Parts: sequence; C-alpha cells; structure tokens
Amino acid sequence: MFIYALLLLTFALALFSIFFTFTAAAALFRHSWSRLLVGLSLGVFIYLYGTWVYLTIEAKYAFGICLLLALVIGALRRKRGKRASRTWQVGFNLLFATGFTLLSILYFTGTTPKPATIELAFPMKTGRYFVLQGGKSLPTNLFHYSLRGAIYAMDIVKLKPDGRRANKIFSRKLKDYEIFGDTIYSPCDGRVLKAYGNNPDNIPPDMSRGPNNTNQVIIETTNSYIFLGHMKEGSVIVHDGDLVQQGQALGCVGNSGFSSEPHLHIQAHKKVPGVPWYQGPPLYIHFNGKGYLLYEVIRPKRVMMVEK
Repeated sequence: MFIYALLLLTFALALFSIFFTFTAAAALFRHSWSRLLVGLSLGVFIYLYGTWVYLTIEAKYAFGICLLLALVIGALRRKRGKRASRTWQVGFNLLFATGFTLLSILYFTGTTPKPATIELAFPMKTGRYFVLQGGKSLPTNLFHYSLRGAIYAMDIVKLKPDGRRANKIFSRKLKDYEIFGDTIYSPCDGRVLKAYGNNPDNIPPDMSRGPNNTNQVIIETTNSYIFLGHMKEGSVIVHDGDLVQQGQALGCVGNSGFSSEPHLHIQAHKKVPGVPWYQGPPLYIHFNGKGYLLYEVIRPKRVMMVEK
C-alpha cells in the first residue's frame, strides 16, 4: 500500500503544480509571480523525486512536457484584472518555493562534501536500467544512509520497452520483474573476498528474512571493495578466493535478503588495512565514466564477456 500511496501523491502533486503554474502564468506577473514560483519549483521537485517508475518512467517525461505547456499556454492567455496575492500569501508562497528549490538543488549536490569516486564498468548487459535508490547521500539516498555507511549505495532495476520495471505496479511474481535473472558481470578486476548464493529469494514485498540472508559477491581490488547483493538463489558461480576479470559472469539478479523486489544492490568502499570492508570510507560509483543519481536511467555500453 505504501507504494500506491507514493504513486498517488506523485500524481496529485504533479497535477497541482500544473494547475498552479497555468493559473499563475495566466495572471499579471506582478500579481502572481510568487504563485508562479511555487508552481514551477514544485514541478521541478516532483519531476526529480516523483515515483513515476512504479507506473512507467514515460509518465515523468509526459509530466515535464505538460508543465511546460501549462506555462506557455497560460502566458499566451494572460488576462487582466486578477487580484494580487496578499502579503501573507506571498510569504507562504516564497517559503514553499524556497523549500522545493532547496530540495531540487540537493538532489544534484547531496549533503556531503565532494565524494571520493570509483570507476567501474556497468555490471549488466545492454538495455535500459534505472536507479531505484541512490544518489549523493541525503536527501536522495535516505534508505541507504544508515546501512553500514552505504551513503552512496545504489539499487538498480531494469526497464521494459514501455518504461515499466515490472508487469504490475507491485507484483508478487518474481518473473514479472524485468531484471529478475539478469546476469551480473564483474565491474572490475579483483579477487573474490566472499561469495554466497544459497539463500532463497523473497516473494515481494516480504523482507522478513532480513539482511543476513543476502546472496552476494564481494570483490577486493588493490584499493577498494565492491559489494553486489540480493543475487538469485543458486546463481552465484564464483567462490571465495577466485580471481575475476572485468566482464566475467558472477551470478544473476534475484531478491534475497533485505529486499522487497528484485534488484541489484551495489556499493563500494575504500580499502583500509585492518578495517572491515563495510567500515571503509564509502565511494561514489561511476559507471563507464559517469555518475548516476536517484531515478536516473542508465543505458550501459555492451558488456565484454569473459569466457571461463
């Protein structure tokens, strides 16, 4: 029900921003400038943070076009005689507009200093993928922020041709999710620190097995650790101590551990002698030279597979 509530809220706020933008643009600018700021700042906020993918990512782009049309059509139909906003209304409008603008800025910057980065190859094949959770710490990566210092961790799903991630908004069938069973390839050269794959996959949205039942591969490099989790039961084909090359198959995407739907969880940490891998300084991941934020689409280069 939580997902349905978020989706309903996304569309309600989107419609409100379109209405506010249109009516403010249709009035004299000196009377409606603060209302126009609210409409546009809310529109940008919901474009960036809206949970569009639970229906289809194409809805996000349709909303962006509708918001611009509301601004243009409203300005072309501008009428005289609209009552000016009162002083207290202007104050509230500026307060809301400032809040939405600040959150939109933090979407791109995060709340931490400039993060240390790590360059990796995208670990899946050609297609359209999507950052379901991720970003530069707060406020875009709230869920991961307190998990073993995983402030730059990413949850990745795959999109169908029509922009959906699954056959239903929240299906209980694992095979309905586009990413379920996708092969995961090593994003770098390294040594397998830990590999495990015997835990059963959860039936969405059940997460009762908790984080200790996550099928996973942890790769150790000269300077870092890369964790790939929630892999499919019985799919992990590497073992502790194996040397792996970039593009070598590791296993498949599943739904094991603390996971409500099939996805790939990936995080990276700087290697510090004598410190557990998850306590090292977190690293912001670049895939093929590019960093990605919450709700961004990833179009990876084709994975060069390594025969083993």
